[in-house]
Amino acid sequence: MATAQGMSGVDLLAVVSALQRALPLWFGKVYQYDQKLLGVRLNGQDHARYHLMIEAGRRLHRVRTPPKPPKLPTSFAMMLRKYLEGGRVLAIEQHGLERIVSFEIGRKETTYRLVVELFDEGNVVLCDADWRIIKPLWHHRFRDREVVPDAVYTLRDRPGPIPDPDTLRELLSRSGRDLVRTLAVDLRLGGPYAEEVCRRSGIERSAPASTVDPVAVHAALEDLIADVIRSPNPVIDTKGAWPIALAFQSSPRAFESFEEALEAIYPPSRPERLVGTRERVSREERVRRRQEQALAGFEEKIRKYERIAELIYEQYPLASEVITTLAAASRRFSWQEIAKVLQGADNPVARRIVSVDPATASVVVDLGEQVTLHVHETVEQNVERYYEQARRFKKKRAGAIAAIAARPVLPEKGPEKRAGPGKKRWFHRFRWFETSDGVLVLGGRDAGQNEELVKRYLEGRDLFVHADVHGASVVIVKGETGRMDEVAQFAASYSGAWRAGHLEADVYAVRPDQVSKTPEAGEYVSRGSFIVRGERTWFRSVPLAVAIGLGPNGVIGGPPSAIVGRAPTHVLLRPGPFEPNDTARRVLRALREQAGIEGGRGARAVLNTEAVARFVPPGGSEISEVHAG
Repeated sequence: MATAQGMSGVDLLAVVSALQRALPLWFGKVYQYDQKLLGVRLNGQDHARYHLMIEAGRRLHRVRTPPKPPKLPTSFAMMLRKYLEGGRVLAIEQHGLERIVSFEIGRKETTYRLVVELFDEGNVVLCDADWRIIKPLWHHRFRDREVVPDAVYTLRDRPGPIPDPDTLRELLSRSGRDLVRTLAVDLRLGGPYAEEVCRRSGIERSAPASTVDPVAVHAALEDLIADVIRSPNPVIDTKGAWPIALAFQSSPRAFESFEEALEAIYPPSRPERLVGTRERVSREERVRRRQEQALAGFEEKIRKYERIAELIYEQYPLASEVITTLAAASRRFSWQEIAKVLQGADNPVARRIVSVDPATASVVVDLGEQVTLHVHETVEQNVERYYEQARRFKKKRAGAIAAIAARPVLPEKGPEKRAGPGKKRWFHRFRWFETSDGVLVLGGRDAGQNEELVKRYLEGRDLFVHADVHGASVVIVKGETGRMDEVAQFAASYSGAWRAGHLEADVYAVRPDQVSKTPEAGEYVSRGSFIVRGERTWFRSVPLAVAIGLGPNGVIGGPPSAIVGRAPTHVLLRPGPFEPNDTARRVLRALREQAGIEGGRGARAVLNTEAVARFVPPGGSEISEVHAG
């Protein structure tokens, strides 16, 4: 389904199929409205005109009413006009069910390819006939590919939206997951469409993929894709826009075309940016908009600084060589002399140095993105600079979120007043719980939080606890507790063991001084990982289990023995077949039913999907027990 966050591969297939039916088309003017949003006028036969909206990383579809064009075209829009305006669209292709679309455009005696990426940050890339990049909207250098001028744009060889029967049979036989997760992840169908294929094939969604009949699955896949391409019945429901109505939907709103449905959920313009006329809005609305704009800016800064820190770690040897070499050179030469030497040097490392700043003893290095390195600091200290910047904007983000949340809310009547959201505490953004004897325990939700917990909050007589599996949450015990069984169960449950479907895992605990970020010579420690040295205290065969309940001040979660006493209304989870988002919705429904809460505003402030999802373990889960208070 297409949501405010973006389109899925199946959604994109419906749009591409409609565009293919409109061929032949000719490229007209190209407009750029902001950093990611482009508009293309397409001319068809019999004086037909279409307006194609392209938002990198989010959407691609036609609209009936385009935004007002900007007065001055950007350099990227002018470049696309220079190469493509007047060219005939020879082909429009989607790469499998990937969120990548390529336009093949013939102009005079030359062929060009315009590639639109809707995954991650997204991109729009102009290539020549041999897929050599002329100019991308964004320059990117990844570990396995480069999206920069003169590089060759690479695509994996996967021609159709679904694999042929033999390939599907092999994929299912090798899968260690159940059928629905195999379809959702390996074929990139996503959860709802994977559920639909299971329903159409008559196979239980939880059946191991390696045991099912591949012929029935392939027939159901073909049936689904045929409906999307040739027999769409587009609808919008509370979740988003769909090219076809699915069995579980109730009373969705129907549309004549999927692109009309997309236009309904993606307003084609951004009035505050694109339109010159002033809109009459209240003071409260202006404040809200400024707060949301500031929040978006903080999010972008956080992503930028964390991305740069990761880049430095990924290219640790190069960063270390630059720092070591220039630090030694600065003891013998002036920075002006060093800059001259670098300009004339012809070696790979020197060519990566973009500029020198004598005032700060720093250099700008091309690591796929331009990164400033201070040569009198270690690689780790340079990385910490960027993490500190990210932390600074996270504090600003927290302030913006609090300001937005502080808007007055009318009181609710009835049973929904039984509980109100508790005061937001600094540790609520992590995974957390309090042991039965009242000690705070924190866990990282991702690699960035794992890094932050150790660097900023691990101290004194705290304990560092970790499951003995790859991909586990860093757990910190803030004080002395007699309930290490609860701590160990927390660490085991929020680890890769749950994702793998295990029922138990081994866990160890060490002191803060045994945890280090400094690797042995020749080794590399990735972000969110650490070196643990010395003796460990082990907790063997710890059972995996999580309780999520409604406490006095909102949703809490963690080891059952720590939660049950504080939240009489609760559910118990164990590893199972349902994806985290699906599990969160099931838990939310169960808690509301048991607590007798309806879905009004007061209830949503206390008991909502986001609040529940914070405590759902990674990987598949299922509800084993439900208890009412």
